Amino acid sequence: MLFTDHGLGLAAVGLIKGLYPILWGLGQIPTGHLADRIGRKPLIVHGMLVQAAGFALALVLLDRPLLAGILSAVALGLGTAMVYPALIASISDHAHPAWRVNALGTYRFWRDIGYAAGALVAGVLADVLGLNATVVAAAVLTAASGLLAARWITEHRPDAHEVDKSM
Repeated sequence: MLFTDHGLGLAAVGLIKGLYPILWGLGQIPTGHLADRIGRKPLIVHGMLVQAAGFALALVLLDRPLLAGILSAVALGLGTAMVYPALIASISDHAHPAWRVNALGTYRFWRDIGYAAGALVAGVLADVLGLNATVVAAAVLTAASGLLAARWITEHRPDAHEVDKSM
């Protein structure tokens, strides 16, 4: 809606919308391996901040909506690719094998319910404050999540022997 309000047509919005999941999906392959090498926390923290920057780019460059959309989608896709495998691995790292599946299911439930809740909140914010304010709110919440992760996530670093066995 933000980009159509600024003159982009269906094909351009489709390009922007397609870039995000392509980069997110393909990007998880190298970032998953990277999480095993450098740890989960750096990817979670930096990935959330890259996502927040993606939201900010959408607004800062809005006088050039196609560029804004493409750069925003790239940042959001790469940031999400950094975060997803690292978060799942972090849950697994901290959960005893006897309750790991339950821990992952619980994490996925709350993560997935966030999509629905986020859509509802974004819709209300957009109606009350406008699209730009909604994008700012998403950027602030995402950046705050990254900063909270930097403060609260404890790193479980597999030793080299564990990493070698997984390869």
